[in-house]
Amino acid sequence: MSLEATPVTKTPVNPRSRVVLASLIGTTIEFYDFYVYATAAVLVFPHLFFPSEDPTAGLLASFAVFGAAMVARPVGAVIFGHLGDKRGRKATLVGALLTMGIATFLIGLLPTYQLVGWVAPLLLVTLRIGQGFALGGEWSGAALVATENAPAGKRALFGTFPQLGAPIGFIIANGLFLIIAAILPSDDPSMPSEAFLEWGWRIPFLFSVVMVIVGLWVRLRLVESNAFTNAKEQGKVQRSPLASVVKLHWRKLLLGTFFMLATYVLFYLMTTFSLSYGRAPLDAPVAGLGYSYTTFVLMLIAGVVFFGIFTLVSGPFADKYGRRKTLIVVTSAILVFGLVWVPLLGAGFTGVMIWLIIGFSLMGFTFGPMGALLPELFPTNVRYTGSGISYNVSSILGAAVAPFIAVALWSAGGGSPFWVGVYLSAMALITLVALIVSKETKDVDIDA
Repeated sequence: MSLEATPVTKTPVNPRSRVVLASLIGTTIEFYDFYVYATAAVLVFPHLFFPSEDPTAGLLASFAVFGAAMVARPVGAVIFGHLGDKRGRKATLVGALLTMGIATFLIGLLPTYQLVGWVAPLLLVTLRIGQGFALGGEWSGAALVATENAPAGKRALFGTFPQLGAPIGFIIANGLFLIIAAILPSDDPSMPSEAFLEWGWRIPFLFSVVMVIVGLWVRLRLVESNAFTNAKEQGKVQRSPLASVVKLHWRKLLLGTFFMLATYVLFYLMTTFSLSYGRAPLDAPVAGLGYSYTTFVLMLIAGVVFFGIFTLVSGPFADKYGRRKTLIVVTSAILVFGLVWVPLLGAGFTGVMIWLIIGFSLMGFTFGPMGALLPELFPTNVRYTGSGISYNVSSILGAAVAPFIAVALWSAGGGSPFWVGVYLSAMALITLVALIVSKETKDVDIDA
């Protein structure tokens, strides 16, 4: 009499509610910290850390520091990825969160250029690099927690939860800045008040410590996923995940990097660059839209609501139709959007709001599926490293230079954003080619 093995259904070792909360709250905190800097880079840092007689030069210098963090992100992806693929996801995610929280808190304590001269921007650059280093390890770990614990057929949906941290973090960060600006109003709508410049801007950075404590409490309750536990028990853990992923999966690293390119460029154009463009006076040498800080940030927050909605909506679409097909359609729409957005920006308040809503809706639809797509490209034993490198190297090609290039193109165009749109479309074309030559990952077994 023969005995047949009874099939065993793999179930996540973490409750679904804990998976959702742990993947969402960590990225919310990390993106909050990152956005706090992005907002301060426009409002405060050109005045306090990079004083210049030319406002555009000061803004570009501030954005250059913004880009420095993006350069640090792949380094963070390698270090945290190595730890995540060898030691596990949980401890690595806790370390990334602590690193980001400490760096952000210390920025809130920095002396300004007026007090210590060149030491002030040096310290700011150092801590900004620390932020980038931490974010380099955060995203891929959060995405792995979500996807490796997802129910069958719902990986893309669960992969949208860490992505949702981006719009939520944006709303919290900018909402806090709005509250402080309302408490410390300025007589000049194009400039922060003296009290805001003196101490008000520090509050959002210092507040991050409260959010980090909450995030640590949630993440310390996690246990490892089946995928990593199985890889460890079967002796598949790599001595050097970086060497392995570069040697065996270099093509997937390249594809993953280019998958994210249009997403990054669109994201930072719609957030960081748009805040500069929206607030620049109509009669300035490099003209903008002429909105006050409060008005335009409220407009941005309204647009980011659509970012959040379509991030969640994208998950079921990607689960049903596939990641590749969904992203090909969305990336094609981004390409067209970049070529036709100038008339919207010249159509007054309604046109600008339509521009923001379309841009952020497309952002949600392209960003959401990445939470599943990039992890699915790589096997378990190099998944943290591979997905993290692709995601963060793309940040150099896209996010690090996007605000800088956009401001330069905007200035060269005499205040017209036409060439900024062309730049977005060119990056979308590169992503579109990468998607066309790739294969669908919807049915990949990530526990194998």
